Amino acid sequence: MSVLAIDAGTTGVTALVVTPEGTLAAKGYQEFGQHFPKPGWVEHSPEEIWQATLEAVREALDAYDGPPPQAIGITNQRETVLLWDKETLGSPRRAIVWQDRRSADICRRMKEEGHEDRVSELTGLRLDPYFSGTKLRWIAEHEPHTWALVEDGRYAIGTVDSYLIARMTRGTWHVTDVSNACRTLLFDLAEGDWSDELCELFGVPRAALPEIVPSWGEIARTDPKAFLGLELPISGILGDQQSALFGQTCFEVGDTKCTYGTGSFVLTNTGSEVVRSDAGLLTSAAWKAPDGTMTYCLEGAIFVTGAAVQWLRDGLQIVGSAAETEAIAATVKTSDGVVFVPALTGMGAPDWDPHARGLIIGITRGTTRAHIVRATLDAIAYEVRDVIDTLPEESPLTSLTVDGGASANDLLCQLQADQLGVPVERPSIVETTGLGAAFAAGLGAGVWSSTDELKQTWALDRRFEPAGERDAADAAHSRWRDAVERAKGWSTD
Repeated sequence: MSVLAIDAGTTGVTALVVTPEGTLAAKGYQEFGQHFPKPGWVEHSPEEIWQATLEAVREALDAYDGPPPQAIGITNQRETVLLWDKETLGSPRRAIVWQDRRSADICRRMKEEGHEDRVSELTGLRLDPYFSGTKLRWIAEHEPHTWALVEDGRYAIGTVDSYLIARMTRGTWHVTDVSNACRTLLFDLAEGDWSDELCELFGVPRAALPEIVPSWGEIARTDPKAFLGLELPISGILGDQQSALFGQTCFEVGDTKCTYGTGSFVLTNTGSEVVRSDAGLLTSAAWKAPDGTMTYCLEGAIFVTGAAVQWLRDGLQIVGSAAETEAIAATVKTSDGVVFVPALTGMGAPDWDPHARGLIIGITRGTTRAHIVRATLDAIAYEVRDVIDTLPEESPLTSLTVDGGASANDLLCQLQADQLGVPVERPSIVETTGLGAAFAAGLGAGVWSSTDELKQTWALDRRFEPAGERDAADAAHSRWRDAVERAKGWSTD
């Protein structure tokens, strides 16, 4: 009884076939385009996301020689918002991606109007362009003809999970789960449902939003005419970072993981308690069980980490691939004073400055590409430390489990352990975002009976122990913080 997991990420879609033992039997991957209409704007074509999903699933199933999967789990980039026609399923505009900064002025205006405290009280979030609600308000203000069809009930609103389910079911289901809904600025954490007050504040008609369903269980069923001839239950939905927490089997209070993806995301399980942070962390719903039990988490969202490596490859063209960065950075013992603040789309936790911009400082005539690559890996480790340093003192970190593409970089994992002063543990399967979606779907379809059974599938690949002097690590981090302050407030857009 295998499970098909679809991980619809920021730069591409991964499809995994996962066995009952928690191993990967097959994989497919398809990139899709990134669109940057203006500085700070990031968009995706919904149709390209859908076609990438079909190609990735087709590739995974072609590589799999076992019996057909029994269920489907979906995980996705979260705050990205899409509109689509309920009848034709076509989209009137490109999706506005979570990295997009165009609604910074709306956020500033709403803060000046005194809304941030109430929004934070209800949602656990803050007024930042990162989240879906401000993006939707931007569409309403700048594209009134499109928004009129949202208000008339013709266009549906959703995150990527909702859109994919609509396409997979030929529009039969319009649903999402709490881990996605809670990132929209329209979700009341305490009530576990859409908030009429917030919908009114952001001008979003509640009727256009998807129904909120449990994170696993009987959710929807694919239409074979729309989805590669497959008629399967969709029995799991989790936003990507909560899915990675699930895939790392972080089911106990205090369990903490870091995912290195386009950005990096540190999540810690807070159980049934809504824990608030005054140090820049976000409070989110982790998942909702079919019996209605809610699990919450604290999250530190770092916008650019893996994307900085991608920029070295595609923008500066000083590396040929992300995998090369470890070998190149290892040719120098340090960055030789070079510090890179990768605020390429502003800053997330814990600084939260949409007007910050990228900065490379400390360059001399002796600086080489190796120093810049090393500074990039250093920056990722520093950014994660910034978030870890803000976690509640009641639950001190004793180790950090890591996953995502960059966790395969041994040098990065060692740098991370050195900065945190605690061991970094990498599991044997680092595709934990897709694995979490498979686990949720498998629970919903009866492949696994409990989270205790899922815990038995987790296996350690390597443990990185901290090395070097703490004073040196602290001094390097302090210099990083000086550079961060210089990067803040740069953009006037």
